[in-house]
Amino acid sequence: MVKLTFPDGAVRDYEDGITPMDVAKGISKGLAKKVLAAKLNGELRDATRPVEGDANIELVTADDPEGLELIRHDAAHVLAEAVQELFPGTQVTIGPVIENGFYYDFHRDEPFSEEDFAAIEKKMKFIVDQNKPFTREVWDRNEAIAHFNSIGETYKAELISDLPEDETITIYRQGEWYDLCRGPHLPSTGKVGKAFKLMKVAGAYWRGDANNAQLQRIYGTAWANQEQLDAHLHQIEEAEKRDHRRLGKQLDLFHMQAEAQGMVFWHDKGATLWRVVENYIRRRLQAAEYQEVKTPILINNKLWQASGHWDKFRENMFVSEVKHGSHEEIHAMKPMNCPAHVEVFKQGLKSYRDLPIRMAEFGCCHRNEPSGALHGIMRVRGFTQDDAHIFCREDQITEESISFIKLLKSIYKDFGFEDLTVKFSDRPEVRAGTDDVWDRAEKALMDATTAAGEEVVLNPGEGAFYGPKLEFVLRDAIGRDWQCGTLQMDFVVPGRLGASYIGEDDQRHVPVMLHRAILGSMERFIGILIENYAGKFPLWLSPTQIVVATITSDADGYAEQVAEEMRAAGLRVETDLRNEKINYKIREHSVGKIPVIAVVGKREAEEGKLALRRLGDESRRQEILTLEDAIKSLSNEALAPDLKVS
Repeated sequence: MVKLTFPDGAVRDYEDGITPMDVAKGISKGLAKKVLAAKLNGELRDATRPVEGDANIELVTADDPEGLELIRHDAAHVLAEAVQELFPGTQVTIGPVIENGFYYDFHRDEPFSEEDFAAIEKKMKFIVDQNKPFTREVWDRNEAIAHFNSIGETYKAELISDLPEDETITIYRQGEWYDLCRGPHLPSTGKVGKAFKLMKVAGAYWRGDANNAQLQRIYGTAWANQEQLDAHLHQIEEAEKRDHRRLGKQLDLFHMQAEAQGMVFWHDKGATLWRVVENYIRRRLQAAEYQEVKTPILINNKLWQASGHWDKFRENMFVSEVKHGSHEEIHAMKPMNCPAHVEVFKQGLKSYRDLPIRMAEFGCCHRNEPSGALHGIMRVRGFTQDDAHIFCREDQITEESISFIKLLKSIYKDFGFEDLTVKFSDRPEVRAGTDDVWDRAEKALMDATTAAGEEVVLNPGEGAFYGPKLEFVLRDAIGRDWQCGTLQMDFVVPGRLGASYIGEDDQRHVPVMLHRAILGSMERFIGILIENYAGKFPLWLSPTQIVVATITSDADGYAEQVAEEMRAAGLRVETDLRNEKINYKIREHSVGKIPVIAVVGKREAEEGKLALRRLGDESRRQEILTLEDAIKSLSNEALAPDLKVS
């Protein structure tokens, strides 16, 4: 007999050889139809695999994250079978689950194309309809290697050869087709369902090594039901429309080019947007009593060695070797600002009464990111962080953390983001500092987070090398998550760099250093803003807020007067005096995402009025206002949120 303990605490006895599926059938037929797998003592297992000894049991369905992951896992197996049936001679390699889907890498002489997808998807649905059971087999290691070599599956043979000697070699069958796999799997191919779609084909190297054979990777997405698939495909469609690279060109915000890979060329409109964001953040930091500093971009590597960043980030640093006669120095462009801020803190003796010191910088940093990882202005090599470091005593950690979280949430709200998730990342495998120091840092950060009233999602092992951290993940208008802000608890780096203050006991103490950012990097956050708003910025953010467009040349002088008075009121205004029809001008500026078009003709000039048209007003309604009223109304509307009087 085996004892199984259920999540509600109930304990039941079962006969030896019972499977989780049998358990589900004993509860209800409806549950048995939903069950995809089980967790035994926290380990995910096949629903059809016998239970081995007493255990805690959780039945997994498609509503659980593990269930959806299994659907995607098995969709990759179904894809592999379909490809091999349709294209004999194709070798299968690996096919893991990824975010929102899966992929499988194939070795085939002829290239796949997206035109092949319809036939492959049709075959996949046929395999699903067959509802073939997944069955687990344990093979002898040497026999498995010999078998896969004999059928020409050399990649599988290599995978088995590289596994540890004591690794159990498991094969999963789905009917006659089989694959090397650690498992677990769904009960049958029918459980995969048909809510999947193949997305693209790309090149990939075997095991990610450019020295190895080139493979073909087919990506797919899979979901628990058609509704979820449709929602995901709609999100992708929306994301393509909102792509910041396309909109950046369309709106004349920035460009990038091969001569400065990973660096951004900001145009006038993009630089204007940058200044609006930077000035807003600067005002919020000044109100929160931050000091603003500016530190060097190029710093001797001795500082990076002392801080510990040289060992951690050396491969991603841009390095410059400078010779002075026989003397040679190595400098590196800073990949982050924290060591430089410690050096500023160290200038002059500090007392416990001076703390906290909140030190901020729009710091220009550089990281030598792989070219394949670069993505528009979202992932670049040169970027500016809205970085700050709070030097404080241990007894000030909670208060400072609460204040920061409150500031961060307020700023996100002003930018239009109110859906926020907080992740708690604890000690990584490779780290600086003793376990005792990490225990103190993790407890301090968790206590502060609890005091702030924040619920967290645990993110094990993802802390910084010097301390645990909170990651603030915002959700955009189409449901995508972006990790932007961070709060990191550092009991290590200040001491390594010799920072101290005089305590109440007249002794030297090492300050705690809270690394914190809200936007993350200016480039990436502006990219997120572009995509969140699809280029249709609220008036306070829009690079050009108003275009004054003339109907006839008779109104040119009045249009210039309108623009001049609006600029004097602080509005960002352009004029369009071209000899074009007004409907043409309106269409063009609507494509340019101009929030307000002020239309003026002979009549408006004579009466001192404006006809205001709003972007997105499909009814084509016009608001007729006097120039004075229009300036008053638009000036108030165009104020940044922190400048508005509530």
